[in-house]
Amino acid sequence: MRKSLSALIGRMVDTTPGNGPLSGMDVSRQFRPLETTDPDVARNLNAAFWILLMGPDHPLHEPAARYLKALRRDGGWATAAVYFAEGAERIPAELTRACRSDPDLGKALEAAARWCGRSGTDWDDDARKKIWGLFFPEGVECLGNPDAETARIRERRQVRVTRPNPEPIQDPAREILFMSNVLVTTPQDGADLDGLPCGTEFIEALKPIVREEQVYWYDHPIQIGVGNENNEAVYGLRGLNDAVAFEKARGGVRPDDAVTCLLSVSVTHQGLHAIVKDYLKAVYLSVDPFPHLNIFLFSEVDAGRIVEEVLVPAADRYLKDRDAGLLTRVFGVDGEYGRHYSFLKALSAYWQVFIDPGVKGSFKLDLDQVFDQEILVSETGMSALEHFRSPLWGADGVDAEGRGIQLGMMAGALVNAADIHQGLFTPDVPMPDPIPGGEAVVFFSQLPQAISTRAEMMAQYTSGMPDGEKTCLQRVHVTGGTCAALVQSIRRHRPFTPAWIGRAEDQAYLLSCLFKDPEKNLRYLHKPGLTMRHDKSLFAGQAIEGAKTGKYVGDLVRTLLFSYYAEALPWSRERIKRAIDPFTGCFASRIPITLVYLRLGLRLLACFAKGSREEEREGLKLTKLAVERVDALIRMLDKTPNPLIARYEEEKQGWDIFYDVLDRIEERQALGDAFAMSLGQKARELVNRCRIQSGR
Repeated sequence: MRKSLSALIGRMVDTTPGNGPLSGMDVSRQFRPLETTDPDVARNLNAAFWILLMGPDHPLHEPAARYLKALRRDGGWATAAVYFAEGAERIPAELTRACRSDPDLGKALEAAARWCGRSGTDWDDDARKKIWGLFFPEGVECLGNPDAETARIRERRQVRVTRPNPEPIQDPAREILFMSNVLVTTPQDGADLDGLPCGTEFIEALKPIVREEQVYWYDHPIQIGVGNENNEAVYGLRGLNDAVAFEKARGGVRPDDAVTCLLSVSVTHQGLHAIVKDYLKAVYLSVDPFPHLNIFLFSEVDAGRIVEEVLVPAADRYLKDRDAGLLTRVFGVDGEYGRHYSFLKALSAYWQVFIDPGVKGSFKLDLDQVFDQEILVSETGMSALEHFRSPLWGADGVDAEGRGIQLGMMAGALVNAADIHQGLFTPDVPMPDPIPGGEAVVFFSQLPQAISTRAEMMAQYTSGMPDGEKTCLQRVHVTGGTCAALVQSIRRHRPFTPAWIGRAEDQAYLLSCLFKDPEKNLRYLHKPGLTMRHDKSLFAGQAIEGAKTGKYVGDLVRTLLFSYYAEALPWSRERIKRAIDPFTGCFASRIPITLVYLRLGLRLLACFAKGSREEEREGLKLTKLAVERVDALIRMLDKTPNPLIARYEEEKQGWDIFYDVLDRIEERQALGDAFAMSLGQKARELVNRCRIQSGR
């Protein structure tokens, strides 16, 4: 196995007789141990890792081994040196284990190694079939004819409707809660804190926080001090407010109604969570009001009060034999994406029980997205809110494998602002052409993402199949925004995204109950035309640039967590993969540690190959952040039994307690139980504290 691996790695990053490296980068040129600046050391560590993987026959093997051994004794570089040195052992160990349990994987390794021994080969589809067959089999399915793969995905996603929802949404403005999460971080690096457009007391509180270690990473969080014109917290609500104004002018919403908008706020540094609501309240006071919205803002402090003053007392009274302490672990907004995503969905159930029993559903949008109402009406014949009246949302059906499902959730799509002139059904992920080298030698999620986008998000119902009445499509590939859920479906099936999921929290949400119900499992309805314009590139460039390194490392973390999570769920990995491939499933790998090491190693080779100081600084930054986050996660995950099994079960128990509590309180309130009624009063008081603006 090691000989085959050495041949494969050499073909990727080394010049061999008759062949250049498939990645386009020759690692031997990057190993220059006499160069000692910080970027040089980061480059040399990565290069030494690749050289060790190529085995003892490589002429630089001994110098590379000595280099890593020496750096393991260097206080500043010891952690990174250990990470790279252990990686050269972790990869063959993981491959050996995986090949023993899956003979097909061993055959894929041998086939790739044999292909690598041929001279005169290049990075073409033949190469991809062999190399991806080992590292990225989901990509092999997508090679050749994207139209055929699009058709295959749609066939697998097709649903025969057996019963439309007998009570569909009729009044979206009143029956749907609109939700989003506000992500906040410290000011841009190097910013003059005293010059921020904030109060003196706030600035003084902020100064020690910017020196804290960052604990959570988000794609493009709002940097404190950014101008209102570049602030998502303002932009998204302005877009939603304008969309409701359009609905009123169209006659679909009563003139005096205001849509309820629930916001959670998550932060990147622990200290921020004491001051973040003060910051956001000041931001909203500094802009024109949102007259068509009732806005509520929930921080971790607010979530904690709900748990301590409502949920735990209720659990202690009505669920005496249950561990109410689990509620604190699952119900909140600070942390990884999964925590706030589950919180918002669960908040709709809390709202139905305590605040407004007339609420039937929720819709999650991201604050860099808006409804372009004129184009929606022009191309679909319906405004944004009119799309929610579909009787398919909440329908029962049978999937392509004959299983009963309930379409209790619904997913729309996105169109990039730069592309909307081409029409609503313009994919927001371009079809890659050509497929590059570099990191794509082992993993290239853009290909299945592009095909899945066309197959699922861009599908339109016509007089053929599916027709949007008797047949429709379910969705697996969803985005964090443009997702809706019926409250009763959430309360029945109890999905959640584990609090430790940091990216693709939207796609992880359904996994927790994928095959839970033997009669009909929860699924997403695909709703053509429920499309939002994605505007992040228009105003959030600074935030995107500042977060790109953390976003990439989050993508590596996603592979590790999804892979181990798929093994921790109470259904077979094969069954799960059949349901979620190709795009969502490509992050659930048989060999996640190998894949993450190779992806990062190839990305670093690319950074240091370009020769620019800016790229070298980026490589250094990426090395430090990735080693810090990935190494600790691998050490936690790579144990027996899989530690995510216990963590999944614990969170499932926590959410079961949450929903059982709501059920008991609802029952007791109907009977006039004094304790339940007092909890209801307390729940309403806590929510009213979170109101930051009332519409007309």
